[in-house]
Amino acid sequence: MTAMQIRRRPVTGSCEFAADVHPVLQRVYAARGLWSSADLDLSLERLLPVGSLEGVEAAAQLLTAHRSAGRVLVIGDFDADGATSTALVVRALRAMHFAHVDFLVPNRFRFGYGLTPEIVALAATRRPSLIVTVDNGVSSVAGVEAARGLRIPVLVTDHHLPGAELPRAQVIVNPNLTPGRFASPALAGVGVAFYVVAALARTLVQDDFRVAELLDLVALGTVADVVPLDRNNRVLVAQGLRRIRAGRCVPGIRALLESAGRRIEQITAADLGFAVAPRLNAAGRLDDMSVGIACLLADDPSEAGRLAGLLDKLNEERREIEQRMQLEALDIAAGVRFSDDGDEAPGLCLFDESWHQGVVGLVAGRIKDRLHRPVIAFARAENGSLRGSARSVSGVNIRDALDSIATLHPGLIDKFGGHAMAAGMSLAEANLGKFKTAFAAEIATRTDRESLTGVIYSDGELAAGELCLDMARVLRGAGPWGQGFPEPVFDGDFQIVDARIVGGKHLKMQLKVADDTNGRGPAGFAPRSAAGADPIEAIAFGYIGGATEDPRLRSGARIALAYRLEVNDYRGSERMQLNCQHLKLK
Repeated sequence: MTAMQIRRRPVTGSCEFAADVHPVLQRVYAARGLWSSADLDLSLERLLPVGSLEGVEAAAQLLTAHRSAGRVLVIGDFDADGATSTALVVRALRAMHFAHVDFLVPNRFRFGYGLTPEIVALAATRRPSLIVTVDNGVSSVAGVEAARGLRIPVLVTDHHLPGAELPRAQVIVNPNLTPGRFASPALAGVGVAFYVVAALARTLVQDDFRVAELLDLVALGTVADVVPLDRNNRVLVAQGLRRIRAGRCVPGIRALLESAGRRIEQITAADLGFAVAPRLNAAGRLDDMSVGIACLLADDPSEAGRLAGLLDKLNEERREIEQRMQLEALDIAAGVRFSDDGDEAPGLCLFDESWHQGVVGLVAGRIKDRLHRPVIAFARAENGSLRGSARSVSGVNIRDALDSIATLHPGLIDKFGGHAMAAGMSLAEANLGKFKTAFAAEIATRTDRESLTGVIYSDGELAAGELCLDMARVLRGAGPWGQGFPEPVFDGDFQIVDARIVGGKHLKMQLKVADDTNGRGPAGFAPRSAAGADPIEAIAFGYIGGATEDPRLRSGARIALAYRLEVNDYRGSERMQLNCQHLKLK
């Protein structure tokens, strides 16, 4: 395990927030580049204009040409972003009275990713007059050529980084196609789809359809794809969350939230990311994303509930598979070395012939978080090939690294694509050894020892009086938090009152503030009862080691914590809880 360090986020400059913005929030916002109450405005009026995304007007015209007599076939990706994108476009076109709209999502195990020639051949059996890709297509050069050969026009809507060659589609809408022209290149696939249907609704002057009705799907897909929450994406997510909390969401999202035990009126972006998205993704990982899309398209609550139940069962199966694979991956990683002097590899490639193709991305992400370095996990595919899923750390663009390897070693990688932080690839199993060496060497040129040290960024200490339920509620309502706009983390010293293992792997503690000064906190916030004397609940999920194996975790021991201040809502009763991100005995 590599070392972990806590760094406090710097705050420079002066803030101009309104008086009702809590001082802790002012500090948190300033550390994320927000300096005034105007920066907190996430109303729809703050959304970047629809027409500013290049290609949306041409896309609207192309779609309009197939409205009355055409057959539009939407082809999506097999993750939550692809599922929400597909459901959004299908719902929008049907609401705008298109004559015939259907969808097709590739089975990842048979067809792989994107608009492949094989998917085009399957799509052709449905006799579409137009293929619309969502959350994929910008790298589907061969697939678009196959469609052209069948005289089927293609509209590509995507957000992935384009390669050296673009497909010859009729229209491509992608905020990363022309860098700098659109102010929010971080749009998820569902965000791109939203802009396209918004442009279409404006073209058709549709009176009985409001594009804002789709924002629940946009929020879910944006959070699920872990794209940076820049200002534009925060508007989309905040507005979608507002609709969901008010009950104005598709029955499928409500059913998925209920199956996860979440109270719809209090959900946050984290609930979408950690409760709903994994249930949707489980379908694409283990089976076929069609059931997830069907859940999001269902208008009957009972049918949505039935489909959500199927997704819940798939998610349980996914958890069991992932847990086994993660333990196996840690065993493999423990023996990996890069050089003769015993230094750990700066980038890891992990493979086991029993691993599941649909879960390797999750395993790569878990090991990356554990070891703080880029990881690619491979599973066996077909015809002697391997499919890999890569996850990276801050400062290492994993797609660019793969591009560099492909350039330096022609023919080593069959195909690849993705983002700075996540990518997918395939190669021949016989080439795995050579690729491991090339990958480690490439990552070594992009990192140093310090960059491979785990870092937790903190928003500083909270006073004893700020460790209260009211403050936790303020933080919960101050998001949406997510990638690029992280949920606040604080640090401080505490003394253990009690510690025990719960659920076999989680460390549950009762704490008190070390050297407690019994501060009361800011006006309007009640301190803990008895002047802060009540123990503070804390939990470290997935704690490695366990209190029974570390006798130092005993009553009276002092620890340094990095933590999130959360509201623990258990059976309708709310309590403050510290969610430990890192702990160190002092």
